[in-house]
Amino acid sequence: MIASCQRLEVVAHKMMVSLRTMIEIGQYNRLRIERLVDPGAVLYDDAGNSVLLPNKYVPEHAAVNDSMEVFVYTDSEDRPVATTLTPLIHLNKFAVLRAKDVNRIGAFMDWGLEKDLMVPFKQQASKIRRGGRYLVYMYLDQATHRLVGTTKTYHHFDKEIEVFDEQDEVELLIGGLNDQGLNVVVNDRYQGIMFDSEIFRDFKMGERITGYVKTIRNDSKLEVTTRKIGMENLEEGAQQILEAVRNMKGFLALHDKSAPEEIRDLLRMSKKSFKRSLGILYKKKLVELVPGGIKLVD
Repeated sequence: MIASCQRLEVVAHKMMVSLRTMIEIGQYNRLRIERLVDPGAVLYDDAGNSVLLPNKYVPEHAAVNDSMEVFVYTDSEDRPVATTLTPLIHLNKFAVLRAKDVNRIGAFMDWGLEKDLMVPFKQQASKIRRGGRYLVYMYLDQATHRLVGTTKTYHHFDKEIEVFDEQDEVELLIGGLNDQGLNVVVNDRYQGIMFDSEIFRDFKMGERITGYVKTIRNDSKLEVTTRKIGMENLEEGAQQILEAVRNMKGFLALHDKSAPEEIRDLLRMSKKSFKRSLGILYKKKLVELVPGGIKLVD
């Protein structure tokens, strides 16, 4: 009885090791070349799992036991296959992808690999149209073991937000417009929003930029900005105004009564930041306020 239990424990341990070290679909894997065959190179991991790297991706001087990092996904017949191409999205991550085609099955997104990523109709937040760009989350369907995309991204954001302090630096993925500003993905995990008042330049959908936390909301969203908050930001704004005055040969036709839209068009900053930054320059006697604008002090 004891021996039987010990054998079961050994089998269970081997299964756990295999699960921990198995080749991950939708991720980069560090694998070794087991053998070279007509279709390509057979790669394997430490647990003995293998996957084919087609000939077109095998390095010219590849040899048995060479180690290489490859991305693993499923081919048109749902078999795991390796590639050295760089995908635009990874498993359990977000990215903005372009729809290459739409048919009766669903939409097919370009994610940088030979086989397009399918977004089934039931996983579309709104109807996907060919040529359009959409924020997509990629997951592994447990029933079919296929990589699948969804534009119903809300369900895949972490609702339990880690502790952030105001001004903490984060990575932002620009996800698209909303009625109040921009939808963003924060650190590839959280849902965020950047209000119109915080947008000081044109952003492209899918662009990844550095941002800063402003507020953690009760609805599990983060309010973010692209400018540092506080005196450091005001100094940056003051330098921006000073540079603009110099570029305009010592006179800038803006003042504290200028319209917010005019300030944003010229300086890409809010009127509030403009007035505070202008105050810094005035106190330091770098500029003077004259009728119709700002003049550089000689």
